[in-house]
This record gives sequence, structure tokens and C-alpha cells, in this order.
Amino acid sequence: MSKNAFVVQDTIMRKSSDQQRFSRRNLLQFGAGLVGTGSVTAWLGTGALAQAVEHRSSRTKQAQAAKADPGSAHSQGALTPDQALAKLMEGNQRFVESKRLNPNQDAARLAEVASGQAPFAAILSCADSRVVPEIVFDQGIGDLFVVRVAGNIAITEDIASEEYAVGVLGTPLLVVLGHERCGAVAAALEGGELPGVIESLVFAIRPAVQASEGKSGDRLTNAIKSNVSLQVQRLQNSSVIASALQEGKLKIVGAYYDLNTGEISLVD
Repeated sequence: MSKNAFVVQDTIMRKSSDQQRFSRRNLLQFGAGLVGTGSVTAWLGTGALAQAVEHRSSRTKQAQAAKADPGSAHSQGALTPDQALAKLMEGNQRFVESKRLNPNQDAARLAEVASGQAPFAAILSCADSRVVPEIVFDQGIGDLFVVRVAGNIAITEDIASEEYAVGVLGTPLLVVLGHERCGAVAAALEGGELPGVIESLVFAIRPAVQASEGKSGDRLTNAIKSNVSLQVQRLQNSSVIASALQEGKLKIVGAYYDLNTGEISLVD
């Protein structure tokens, strides 16, 4: 390769790298605000509409199969939002009482859901290693559609993922799950400089911290619960999620996980 050709190639590679970093930074900043995505098809691409139509047809067949076999994987896809929430909280109660059933975790379940999924709940949870939705809700393979990110923040990619659960998979319940002593919220509360791009997490949480100031009780706990409520609001700005809510096909709730007891309570 000639010297001139090498210089040209190096310049192109540098520009490409800079564009990627710029794009990611702006995407994070855009997603951190009160954003709503236009539609699930914008995220999935031009084939999304056909996939959604095909899935709706599939779900009709699943509903018919559920009536024939109430214990099947497809029966949970026919749950109402309230029934889905009750099922989820019952699972957490079993976890708290050390009476876990560990359902849907065997080879038979693998075969049952290999060709398709119908999760009865979608979870936006913190990435904290101590908070594992499938375990704390005592659920199994194919039961939950889980998106995990530090601070359980609803930025663009997370909203898009939950839109897929709601708009394509037809999931009737969406839960934003925060937890006690969340490090991401603590960082937003304390302020100061942070390494790498961790600041993008703080940027998304900071409005919740500000909204919680002045409340009685523990400052961090207040900020964590305020952050849960903020992320619920951000998800509701999605046209896909808002439409499902208006049609009564979806319930969205905030929740708080106690690290000491394992108990999950709903956040107003």
C-alpha cells in the first residue's frame, strides 16, 4: 500500500470511529429525556408489520390452544393485565417465604417454547447482580421478557425493547423494577465526576433525584422510588405502549425490591 493510500484509509477509519462515538453519545442523551418512540416498526425495520400481523395470527391460535390446555405455555399469553400482575406477585411471595416452585425450567419447557415466546410480563430492571427477576418472581424460561440496565432507566434502546414485548409479543404487563441501595441512583444523588460514560446513566436519573428532594424519610430510598416513577412515565410516552394502555391490553407499574428480605412492593 502506498503512503498516500494509507493516509486516506487511516482518515476514513478515524472519521468512522468519531461518527460512531458521536452517534452513541447523542443517542444516550436523547433517550435520557422524556422521549417517546414513534412506533415499533421504526425500530424493527420494514419487515416488522408483516411480523406483527403473523404474530397476531399466531396469538389467536395460542389463545385457542390455551382454552384446550390451561396449563400450557400459551395460556399465560391469554392473561389479563391484572391476572399477570397477580401471578407475578404470587411468585415473589413464594420466593420470600422460601417456597419457590422453580416452574418451567426443564427440558420439556425448552421444547415447548423453542418455536415461539409468549411472556406474560415484561420487566425493566436494574443490572444489579443481586436483582434477578426470574428468581425473585419465581418464574422460568419464556415467562418474562427482561431488559436490564443500571438504574433501570428507559432510554431509547430499552423503550424499543419493551415496545417489542408489548407491540409484537402482546405482553399484558410491564414492570419497572428498582431496588434498595441502587448504586446508579446513589451516584446521581452524590454528584461529582464519574469515569467513562457512566455520566449518561446519571443524566437519565438526575431529574428523579431533583423531584424527590425535600421529602421526608431516607433520601436515597426516596430518589430510587422517584426514579422508578420517572421511568414509568418515560415508557408511557411511547406511542406503542400508550396505545396498548388505552386499549386496556396493558398495565404498567413501578416496583421496589428490598435487598434484605427479597420482598417486592409496588411504587405509586
